[in-house]
Amino acid sequence: MARNNINLDLASYINHGILHPAAGNKEIEQGCYEADSYKFPVVCVYPYVVRQAREFLQNRKVELCTVIGFPSGASTSEVKVYEAQEAVENGATELDIMINLGWLKDGKTEEIYQEIAKICEETDQTVKAILETNLLTNTEKRLAAEICMDAGARFLKTNTGWFGGATVADVQFLSEITKGRVGIEASGGIRTIDGAFQLIAAGATRLGTSRGVDLIRQQENFDRDEREMETERRRERERQQDTYSSDDEDL
Repeated sequence: MARNNINLDLASYINHGILHPAAGNKEIEQGCYEADSYKFPVVCVYPYVVRQAREFLQNRKVELCTVIGFPSGASTSEVKVYEAQEAVENGATELDIMINLGWLKDGKTEEIYQEIAKICEETDQTVKAILETNLLTNTEKRLAAEICMDAGARFLKTNTGWFGGATVADVQFLSEITKGRVGIEASGGIRTIDGAFQLIAAGATRLGTSRGVDLIRQQENFDRDEREMETERRRERERQQDTYSSDDEDL
């Protein structure tokens, strides 16, 4: 890992995902506790546990995100809008909307625009459009990004994690398209701090991952190792200085 990344506040990038299909009450509460303890800005859960997560996060500085039309994006627009409205009523403050890839492939760009715009208008919350970049050509990625930005999405999210994870190339590509107009969330397959820092360097402003705690521990271990190495280097310099001083006295 590059030394200039040592002091980066990695926790401030983490969207802490609790999206395993078998996650129950215990896992939801544990995930919320971790988000609060490690000062992650966001925790993401399935819609059916939004109310429970909101109760746990009461008076805590953690945004509550949920997923809409997840992971396929193939629900009808009416279902997605209702799902989003209900989630906000239950306490969600961020919405990860999986776009309809079938529409994108068929060139139905107006339908995608209207769906995202409707959700943005009806909920008045932060909407993040999931593109599932691993299933798209660069031309499709650009088109989807431009549609979602025009419709009011505040973030573009690379992947659900169900069809592969975020890549540095895709984050760089989205960064070139967005030019800072919206945030970019790299999501899926982020297992190491090296990988996390590469995505951030490429332009990611958020990292969607279920491994946030592990990433922070990796960084803490790296920091400790660096401090120990620096201590040893300092001691070696002092030993060398003592040796030089001794040699001077013998002359």
